[in-house]
Amino acid sequence: MVDVESLVCRLGPWLVTAAARHRKMRDLHNAFCGFLHQAGVPLWRSSLALELLHPEMSGAQVIWTAGDVKVTDRKRRDIEESGAYQNSPVRIVDETDRPFRRRLDTPAPDLTVLEELREVGATDYLAVPFPFIDKTRSAMISYATQAPNGFGDDHIMALELATAQLGPYAERHVLRTIAIDLLNTYIGRRSGEKVFSGAIERGTSEIIPAAILMADLRGFTRYSDAQPIPVVLETLNDFFDALVGPIEENGGEVLKFIGDGVLAIFPADGRELGPRCCQALASAREARVRIATLNFERVEREMSPLGFGLALHAGDIAYGNIGSRLRLDFTAIGPAVNHTSRIMELTKILARDVLVSETFQELCGQPLEDLGPQKLRDVSPAQRIFTIPSE
Repeated sequence: MVDVESLVCRLGPWLVTAAARHRKMRDLHNAFCGFLHQAGVPLWRSSLALELLHPEMSGAQVIWTAGDVKVTDRKRRDIEESGAYQNSPVRIVDETDRPFRRRLDTPAPDLTVLEELREVGATDYLAVPFPFIDKTRSAMISYATQAPNGFGDDHIMALELATAQLGPYAERHVLRTIAIDLLNTYIGRRSGEKVFSGAIERGTSEIIPAAILMADLRGFTRYSDAQPIPVVLETLNDFFDALVGPIEENGGEVLKFIGDGVLAIFPADGRELGPRCCQALASAREARVRIATLNFERVEREMSPLGFGLALHAGDIAYGNIGSRLRLDFTAIGPAVNHTSRIMELTKILARDVLVSETFQELCGQPLEDLGPQKLRDVSPAQRIFTIPSE
């Protein structure tokens, strides 16, 4: 027997302290399960199902099994394609917003996960929805036991009340994770961290040295006029995948997509700017390779190949908030950014896919093909421009 009233009275104060000590939900869940087990609940396994807002991940499943913790990211596409959700207790709890219990003394072919638990010795299963304010996403916790007689009525009551007490801490974790994921997705990891830490006042910025990368598609206006919108969107996404992957893999951050264009920076962050320029150059080389591969696949599918222009420059940028009082953009501005834009325009005139400023080339120190002095719009005098030789 479990003294339910005593457990609930002790759990509340314990959670206040434990939540401050365990910042990650997996750690708090682990401690929470240990607390219940020590209080006399015959708990063998517990699983957290918390849905998030991430472009690729539907959420994370945290499984506690007799003190062992396992975290599994759930890919959104896998969930949608597998149909696992339709045959799960999660769907039942989502639809009813009520606890779901199943004794496992007979086969459970209708719910695969329960049959798997039964086969490894589980005798009883309980899933309880978290009392979240936001009911639009899955949020539940499940409990299983291997006790011969399953859970008693006192255990069920204790688990349901304990879930209600854990709920606010779980929702706090979910909301924080969603906020960070959305900031990372829409304005970038580095910028998102600054905004989340309080950099939200209009006009606040810092001057930082950075390598700057700008790129866009060639002939996109004609292409978008001639193609259905779904095809245009697919093309843009393919192009951005080929371009953004190398940028992020080399430590850069995409600040914004502007139509068919990209603005990215490689901040020095107190380090030498030269190595950051080399990383930006490596991004350009790899992007060229990936776009070539993409074009090969497009030709195989009888689609037109993609042309692009990419510019690299380096210098000081103002990195921070601009905009109206209530609608801000966290971005980079300054002469160095404008200069990069003018170099990108030159890729059309010179029919080159990658152009590099003299400043960038000197900082990077890698041998590049010298194209000599070139006139840039609104920039005087003429600037010496380099390119990556064809590979």
